Amino acid sequence: MSQDSPTNPQAPVDADPRDPYNVTQASRIYLLPNLMTAGNLFCGFSSLISCIFARFAEYGADGLYNGYSSYDYYRFAVFLILGAAVFDSLDGRLARMGGRESLFGAEFDSLADVVSFGIAPAMMVFFFILSPTQGIPWFRNIGWAVGFIYLLCAAMRLARFNVITNPLLHRGAKDSNKDFIGLPVPTAAATVAATLLCLMRLTESEKSLKVISLGLPVLMLLVAFLMMSTIRFPSGKNLGMQTRIRVRYFVVLLIVVGFVIYYREFAFLGLCVAFLLFGILRHIKRKVFGHKTAPAAADSNKRTTV
Repeated sequence: MSQDSPTNPQAPVDADPRDPYNVTQASRIYLLPNLMTAGNLFCGFSSLISCIFARFAEYGADGLYNGYSSYDYYRFAVFLILGAAVFDSLDGRLARMGGRESLFGAEFDSLADVVSFGIAPAMMVFFFILSPTQGIPWFRNIGWAVGFIYLLCAAMRLARFNVITNPLLHRGAKDSNKDFIGLPVPTAAATVAATLLCLMRLTESEKSLKVISLGLPVLMLLVAFLMMSTIRFPSGKNLGMQTRIRVRYFVVLLIVVGFVIYYREFAFLGLCVAFLLFGILRHIKRKVFGHKTAPAAADSNKRTTV
């Protein structure tokens, strides 16, 4: 019996190099997309380090650590999370533009997202809640639980995404729907980070914001629920170099960008909240008026923003 016989258990089942389940293709590492994913992971790790340094500063004799205050480190952590979101969007676009997608890249991307958009925001809010200057004593008993619930939902959201977009479930089929099922994890992390940034800005002008700070854990729980929900949120998958826009909309876009840059502490939060409300209100509208949505196989491409 020859070694190539179908009855030989050692014979390859599918030697097509384009098959995503071919061992060589599945484990292939493409430089630029995975370099962006590594940048995403680096930003998430650096955000965690900034949160730890913030705690050192809070307990320092002069309220500083290496010359920076706790709020300075929290700001670093926020902008590092936003930087991770930029890297996360770039890795998907580079992979799709070059046709350099692999199962390795998909899994690497999800693991980096767990750190940057799961652990980092959870720890950032956990440390901020337990801050000796802004913390609320009774909340210390449940602050860890709020952070864990957020992290759990983020990890499960990424795991569900990997299952839905698995090539084994879509052999020969390509879904045309570009909506996300559930709130994307980077958007969830950006919402939490923007809220913390806004609270810190308000604290600079008003020393007592303990009541307002209570809204942060509530927002985290809401965001956690939206990540695991089936509410569809729009994505930017169709945006590209060939995307056209009318002149008046382009002018409005420039004004919005300028507004965000100038009032960044409040504008970032406003954009995130507007995105959440848009998805929720559109979902309610479809439920009330019976609008049909596309099949539940959206999120068809893993190398996009999760």
